[in-house]
Amino acid sequence: QVQLVESGGGLVQPGGSLRLSCAASGRIFRINDMGWYRQAPGKQRELVATITNGGSTNYADSVKDRFTISRDNAKNTVYLQMNSLKPEDTAVYYCNAGVRPLGYNNDYRYWGRGTQVTVSS
Repeated sequence: QVQLVESGGGLVQPGGSLRLSCAASGRIFRINDMGWYRQAPGKQRELVATITNGGSTNYADSVKDRFTISRDNAKNTVYLQMNSLKPEDTAVYYCNAGVRPLGYNNDYRYWGRGTQVTVSS
């Protein structure tokens, strides 16, 4: 009904940059907040950054001043620009969105399948 598809992951050297994208598609009436989470091997999934449909942002302390979240509401897409990447940023990055599907009166949370980001020399 509603799908989130991430792209842009890969292998990058420490200090490098990557830009992740997540496009929402399907029977969508409205998208509220969107965000990025990550999960490293052996660790719990953690919040990276979120953005409201009005553009207000929130970041984990570990990524502040290095990562930037943005969205294009016309394209139902959220982005994560990651700069000054560190080996500890290595994880699977997941997109998340609060969505009101067409024909529904409630909002639901949806997850993408994730994209691998590996920071290594």
